[in-house]
Amino acid sequence: MAKQIWKYEPSFRWVKAEKNDVILADSKETYLLMERLGEEDYYFPKDHVKMEYFKKSDYIETSGYRGTKIFWDLDLKGQNIEKAAFSYEKKEGRPDLSDYIALSWNSMDHWYEEEEEVFLHPRNPYHRVDTIKSSRHIEVFVDDTKIADSHNPYILFETHIKPRYYIPDSDVKMDLLNSSDTKSVCPYKGFASYYNINAGSIPIEDAVWYYPDPLREAPKLKGNVAFWNEKDKRIKIIVDGEEVK
Repeated sequence: MAKQIWKYEPSFRWVKAEKNDVILADSKETYLLMERLGEEDYYFPKDHVKMEYFKKSDYIETSGYRGTKIFWDLDLKGQNIEKAAFSYEKKEGRPDLSDYIALSWNSMDHWYEEEEEVFLHPRNPYHRVDTIKSSRHIEVFVDDTKIADSHNPYILFETHIKPRYYIPDSDVKMDLLNSSDTKSVCPYKGFASYYNINAGSIPIEDAVWYYPDPLREAPKLKGNVAFWNEKDKRIKIIVDGEEVK
């Protein structure tokens, strides 16, 4: 098991959390806690949170690394949400979070950094997403059917994730794709939509994704699609003559 590591630093961003049209947390003095195992949370000074809506829960968690984690229930406009926030007691050798509280991301309706809404989780300042124009030759096959062939892809390099090849729609046999109802969200790229592949013997659901309106940090993705070769072994992505595993 990987050793857990905390990185805890001022965010310098004006962060707000909203529930039921009430801004429950509003601070320009938040701390961002980033953990090696993929968790990111904003911690607000308690006097920057409307604590009158929160009641300490009887439920706690303890661990040798984290110490004692205290949960808080939210009672707002007649709606009660258990474990809507959490805080930590002071523990030697760990960041002192005792004067701060973190709101559960999924318990809130909206999160904002400055005046822009943020989705899924806080954006890690050490996580890069670079979309780079390339002239590599990208081919995509499903069984023996070639469904994409391009010398004009964008390659998306994202921290700790293998490169993804985004191919212009004009270089894809779009008639072999049909729209899916599936959606997903990325805090760095925006909301993704999906296609099913209708090539080969059996259709492959949700094997292609695209960003119809990417966030301003990733505008080059618009008008391009990416193939999810891990989804099904019949999907083969060939880059300059070599298959991507």
